[in-house]
Amino acid sequence: MPESVNVYEAKTHLSQLLERVAAGEEIVIARAGRPVARLVPLTKLVQRREPGAWRGMVRMPPDFDELPAELSAAFRGEDA
Repeated sequence: MPESVNVYEAKTHLSQLLERVAAGEEIVIARAGRPVARLVPLTKLVQRREPGAWRGMVRMPPDFDELPAELSAAFRGEDA
């Protein structure tokens, strides 16, 4: 069963509690003896990306980044 600490103790000793949690412990924070929160180690869900996963699925036309003259002028704040 995880250790329970009151809110005042958690605020006072947060750094030490975080060290214990990082080491694998689970700590319950209670207010007036009633559990309100649980400190648990954060598990890393980092998934390595594989380059080229979308290869062949996306097509860019040759004129993808070309704008009509009127739109380009509007972006620059000029009159067309």
